[in-house]
Amino acid sequence: MTPGIKIAPSILGADFGGLMADIKRVEQFSDFLHMDIMDGHFVPNISFGPGVVRSLKDRISLPFDVHLMVDRPQDWIDEFAEIGPDWIVFHMEAAVHADRLVDSIHQKGIKAGIALNPATPEAVLEYVFSKLDMVLVMTVNPGFGGQSLITGVLPKIRAIREKANKLNPDLDIAVDGGINEKTAATVVDAGANVLIMGSAAFKAKDPGVLIQNIRANKNMA
Repeated sequence: MTPGIKIAPSILGADFGGLMADIKRVEQFSDFLHMDIMDGHFVPNISFGPGVVRSLKDRISLPFDVHLMVDRPQDWIDEFAEIGPDWIVFHMEAAVHADRLVDSIHQKGIKAGIALNPATPEAVLEYVFSKLDMVLVMTVNPGFGGQSLITGVLPKIRAIREKANKLNPDLDIAVDGGINEKTAATVVDAGANVLIMGSAAFKAKDPGVLIQNIRANKNMA
């Protein structure tokens, strides 16, 4: 069983010259906002840091998650936790002590998630799976927006959903990369229930119509 569908625009796809105006275009239609933190080391790009997230905290009405696409995620947890996100998600590929990090995030009263790059198998989650609030499956190689979904990750989404049904039925399975009106149903059919959209949401002529059309899909009822 797949939990209800949630839509989470990634502000990486917004126009930072008018960031709040862009956020307001999607806010009322969305379930939460996704914030990609890129350090130029773990991924080949730099996005923004705690200062931007802190400045947005009291100006948005939605919950939000922080996606740490960084080396040494353990060095970033405390500062972002002080801002008060609803989720903190780190990459398994960058974590030396994943179990410890999950516990650290939970101890701060924040939900914990682990992200997996396209080539990382779901088996690496084996010993922390039951503790997780979210698994974020990257459906593109991370670092840049506007890429096309890698369909080879669909079996991974299915495997994670099958395991969640047995061990962690409330687990959110998020997908990030190449999600749009054409690909949304495909990943939902595979078992995802959180759709992270950057370029598709913020570059849409009418983001509300786009999101409503995705929600209206019969596979997402």
